[in-house]
Amino acid sequence: MIIKRCDFITSATTKSQYPETNLPEIAFSGRSNVGKSSLINSMLNRKKLVKVSSSPGKTRLINFFSVNEAFLLVDLPGYGYAAVSKVEKAKWGSMIEEYLKSRASLYNVVLLVDIRHKPTNDDVMMYDFIKYYRDSVVVVATKLDKIGKNAVSKQLKLIKETLNLDKTDILMPYSSETHQNRDELWAILTDGLNLEQPEAEQ
Repeated sequence: MIIKRCDFITSATTKSQYPETNLPEIAFSGRSNVGKSSLINSMLNRKKLVKVSSSPGKTRLINFFSVNEAFLLVDLPGYGYAAVSKVEKAKWGSMIEEYLKSRASLYNVVLLVDIRHKPTNDDVMMYDFIKYYRDSVVVVATKLDKIGKNAVSKQLKLIKETLNLDKTDILMPYSSETHQNRDELWAILTDGLNLEQPEAEQ
């Protein structure tokens, strides 16, 4: 996909603050240290559109970005950060739940997990939560460049079995460093949207 324009639209904590638009939305969720900001920047071919923090747990709002003025990309708060209070965790959970339940324009939801590790209990809970509201979940295994090629199949199998993915779900490895599988992931996420591709800049 050619990304000709991407803009930050707004941040929200409640439904009343969501942008008023009928454009389809693709939401990204994942643990605080899974590399969500890096993946979004990689997908958008931008270095600093989404701030990458050295301290996990910094995404505490629902952030909306316009892509090619054709759809919105939504960065959901990271979860599972131990240093955050129970009250704060509950607030983030309520924010995510309200968004998933109420956003009619939500087209796709992506769950990020770290390919190097077995999904955590929080990851399993998040998958089950998304699956409750969605027929299928796109699971992206980040940090592909951090493991050897011979280990990829084994780790993907572990992720699939731990999350108990079914035939309607999609599991895709991804590297934010090398952008490996970027085009393939865009094709999956926008399938059926009939987006008009902007012409590449000369």
